[in-house]
Amino acid sequence: MRVTRIFAAAALALCSTLAAAAATDANTGAEQAIRKTLQSLELDVPVESVSSSPVGGLYEVKLQGGRVLYASPDGQFVMQGYLYQIQDGKPVNLTEKTERQGVAKLINGIPAAEMVIYPAKGETKSHITVFTDTTCPYCHKLHAEVPELNRRGIEVRYLAFPRQGIGSDGDQQLQAVWCSSDRRAAMDKMVDGKDIKAAKCANPVGKQFELGQSIGVNGTPAIVLESGQVIPGYQPAPQVAKLALAK
Repeated sequence: MRVTRIFAAAALALCSTLAAAAATDANTGAEQAIRKTLQSLELDVPVESVSSSPVGGLYEVKLQGGRVLYASPDGQFVMQGYLYQIQDGKPVNLTEKTERQGVAKLINGIPAAEMVIYPAKGETKSHITVFTDTTCPYCHKLHAEVPELNRRGIEVRYLAFPRQGIGSDGDQQLQAVWCSSDRRAAMDKMVDGKDIKAAKCANPVGKQFELGQSIGVNGTPAIVLESGQVIPGYQPAPQVAKLALAK
C-alpha cells in the first residue's frame, strides 16, 4: 500500500512538472509570436515584456513608458483598450492599474541629482513629480503653490518639458536652470521673469522631454503622483494634496 502511494505521488509530481514545462513552452511560443507581430508593426515604443494576462488566452504586452496592449497567443490579434475586472460588484480598471505601476517605476527611478527638488517641510508624507516649462503661465501658477504643498508634507520634484520642443525658448531656459549651481534659486528667478546666467553643460532636459512624451505628456504642467497616476494641467494645491496623500 505504501509503495502504491509513493508511485502515485511520484506520478502526480511528474505530471505537475510536465504541465509546468508545457505551460512555460506555450508562454515562450506565445511571446515569440507576439513579439514578431509587434516588430512587423514597427511600433515607435519598445516592448518591455509579454506575459499572461488575468484573462485566459489573452496576453499582456507592456510597452516602455507604461502603456499596455493585449494580444492573442498566436499574435494574430492585437488590441488596445481597458480591461476591467468586477470585484465586489464594482469595476476595477486593471489596465490603468498596470500602466500606473509602469509609470511609477519609471518616474520614481529617476536620480534626485537629475531633478529640481523642493523638499517637504517636516515629515515627507508623499511626493509629486511635475513636468514643467518656465514659459508656461499655468506652471508659474503651480510653482507659486509649491510652498503650500511643502507645508502639507509633499515633496515637489521638477522634470523639464519644453512644450514647444527642443531649441525653443523654454528649452533654453530649462537648460539654464539645470546648468545652474543652485537649481532651486534659478528656477524661482526664471519663473519670476528674471534672466539667469549659466554656462552650457551636459544636462537631462532633452532626455526628460522624451520621457514625458513616452508616458503621454503633451502639455504642462503635468503632475505625476507617487502611484504613477498622471494629472494633466494645473490643479490648486489643496486638490493636488488630496490626490497625493490619498491611499
